[in-house]
Amino acid sequence: MGKNHGYNMVISCSELDDYERVCSSSREGKGKRLWKKVKYQLVEYHSLPGYLKDNEYILGYYRAEWPLKQVLLSIFTIHNETLNVWTHLLGFFLFLFLTIYTAMKVPSVVDLPTLQNFSDALKKADFQKLQTDLVACLPFLSHMPDLQRLRDDLKTSLPSMDLLPSLSNWHITELLSNCLPNGMKDDMANIVAPSTVTPITRWPFFAFLGGAMFCLLASSTCHLLSCHSERLSYIMLRLDYAGIAALIATSFYPPVYYSFTCYPLLCNLYLWFITLLGIGTILASLLPVFQSPEYRNFRATLFFSMGVSGVAPILHKLILFWNQPEALYTTGYEVLMGALYGLGALVYATRVPERWMPGKFDIAGHSHQLFHILVVAGAYTHYKAGLIYLKWRDQQGC
Repeated sequence: MGKNHGYNMVISCSELDDYERVCSSSREGKGKRLWKKVKYQLVEYHSLPGYLKDNEYILGYYRAEWPLKQVLLSIFTIHNETLNVWTHLLGFFLFLFLTIYTAMKVPSVVDLPTLQNFSDALKKADFQKLQTDLVACLPFLSHMPDLQRLRDDLKTSLPSMDLLPSLSNWHITELLSNCLPNGMKDDMANIVAPSTVTPITRWPFFAFLGGAMFCLLASSTCHLLSCHSERLSYIMLRLDYAGIAALIATSFYPPVYYSFTCYPLLCNLYLWFITLLGIGTILASLLPVFQSPEYRNFRATLFFSMGVSGVAPILHKLILFWNQPEALYTTGYEVLMGALYGLGALVYATRVPERWMPGKFDIAGHSHQLFHILVVAGAYTHYKAGLIYLKWRDQQGC
């Protein structure tokens, strides 16, 4: 009985050891799962490392020192950088589409206003009178069954047409235009024989589009990856500044080149100035030697100088082309662009609206998101101005 009892006790102790090992393993597994769950949770502002503390009015929903895989996957989750990432990422895709669209469509020189004017003239025309005038001018139109009959009737009515090997649609349109009223005749002439001016070079326009895409993609990447580590945050922030400098510099290329293309000396002077200033600003953003606190004012001065230097060529353009409507239209777009950028910088600097209600705009609506939206709007406004520049120079040349 005692032996059996002792045996049973041994077995029980063995079972107890196995149970403890299982429980210990289970606790470790649960602990790892719990730690993994807690580790990738969003944290509050006061829990952040110093390099991630930027806006004390955004109180929560921060990512802090996550592994790179989780950082990349967080593009599809909700945190206080989600809209910062997507506002500029969608802006990047918008300008990628505009670049492809421009490359495919804009090189073709088409006088769209002329087509519109002709369409408007047709809408206002007295078709009964127009038909009477055409038949009076070309009697054969009253019994024209088709285009082949038109060719035959034209040759019958005008024997000299026999000298032509064939009668093209251009000839027919030319004959018809001679019977149209003066306004419609001019529009028809422009459609039949459009301007033969060679399209002006597109590289300044595409340089701006490239600068916009680089800025937007760099900004989106910075907001996504900066929470990984202090080192990566430093690199991404420098790249973000370089993107801003690239956007400002390349934004000058279309207005300067297309405004002063007939004045090569002025054109080259303005282009070289903004290019060298842009390169200097990008280097000041990237090189470690310029990142110390004593160079902070120097970096700020470079960015400020790039922004205000655009006033000179715009005023110069207005002086040279004060009687050209295109100069006024493009200046209007450029003023709107500057207003959007300025408003965005003001919102960003004043931390509005989150400073009024800390914690209420952590996910959506805080100043940096509004700043991003205004930057995309300003860049798109500049794109619209660029299209006017292209059409102006394509049609008029120098």
